[in-house]
Amino acid sequence: MAVKIRLKRFGSKKRPVYRLVVSEASKPRNGATLEEIGTYNPRQKPVSFECKQERVQYWLGVGAQPTETVHRLLGNLGLVEKIVKVPKTPGLSKKDKKAQAA
Repeated sequence: MAVKIRLKRFGSKKRPVYRLVVSEASKPRNGATLEEIGTYNPRQKPVSFECKQERVQYWLGVGAQPTETVHRLLGNLGLVEKIVKVPKTPGLSKKDKKAQAA
């Protein structure tokens, strides 16, 4: 059984609020979950992200894989190592990339 830590969407149209949940990878996004471990509200200023840190550590310890977005959010809290994305051609604008390709 592959287990994922991911976001489950709630809220009305154009006003998303998410719950941080643990669920089987094969289940749909808003389907059945094993446990609810936090909330995420991207519309609030500043952005609100709260989670039960001990439960997150437990699920990561037993092999649950966070999605890319959840990994970034947990990295901001210091629960997991941050992913550093490096661009292929750093420092080039779109205009310079087009000129270079031509």
